[in-house]
Amino acid sequence: MDLPSDERPRERLQKHGAEALNLSELLAIILRTGTTRNNAIELASLLLTKYGGLPGLVCADFHELGNEYGLGAAKTAQLKAALEIGKRLSMLQAEKRYQIRSADDAARLVKMELMYLEHEEMHIILLDTKNQVVESIKRYKGTVNSSVLRIAEIFRPAIVRNCPHVIICHNHPSGDPTPSAEDIEVTRQLVAAGKLLDIELLDHLIIGNPRHFSLKDKMQWS
Repeated sequence: MDLPSDERPRERLQKHGAEALNLSELLAIILRTGTTRNNAIELASLLLTKYGGLPGLVCADFHELGNEYGLGAAKTAQLKAALEIGKRLSMLQAEKRYQIRSADDAARLVKMELMYLEHEEMHIILLDTKNQVVESIKRYKGTVNSSVLRIAEIFRPAIVRNCPHVIICHNHPSGDPTPSAEDIEVTRQLVAAGKLLDIELLDHLIIGNPRHFSLKDKMQWS
C-alpha cells in the first residue's frame, strides 16, 4: 500500500530534514521499497522489532536477514552497507577528538566495534605522549588467552610507531565484562613486558554489552 506523498519518508526528509524522521522512516529510505505485503515503513518496523533495534540488525546474519519478510539480497546489502557506514563514522569521529583521559574514553573508541561480536577479539590502542590516539589495531580473533598471546606481537606496533603508551581492549561475547583468571594473568604478563620495553600499559579493558571493565582499576599497577 502506497503512502500519501506528504507522509512518504523521502519527501518528509527533503521538507523537514533527516532529524525529523523516526528510525523506521530512516530505515525505510534505505530499503527504498516494501514488499507485496508491507510498505517500506511497515517492513522497517517489523525488522526493528524482530531484531531488537539497530544493534540486532548490525549482528544479524546476512542470509537470515535476506529471508525475512521477502527482503532479498539487494535490500539486505543496502541495509548492511548503511549500518556499516554508520558504525565506521562513529569510530572516525571518536578518533578525531580522542585524547584518552579515562577508561570510559578508551571504551567509547572501540565499543561499537567490539560489543556486538560473537567471538573474542583484541584491539591495541596506540597513544602518544599526550595520550592522543595514534592508531587502533586489531590483533587477535578468537579466545584471548596466554596460550595464543605473543607479548612481542602485542607491543610491536607501539615499538614501530614509537608510542610510549598502549591500551589493550578485548570483548566478552557473553556481554558480561567480569575478568576471568586468565584475563588477570595475561594482564600481569603485559604489564611486566611493558616495563621491560619502556612502554606503559595504561589499561586493559574488557568490553561487554553494555558495560565495560577496567583491569587497571581492579589491579592498580603502577
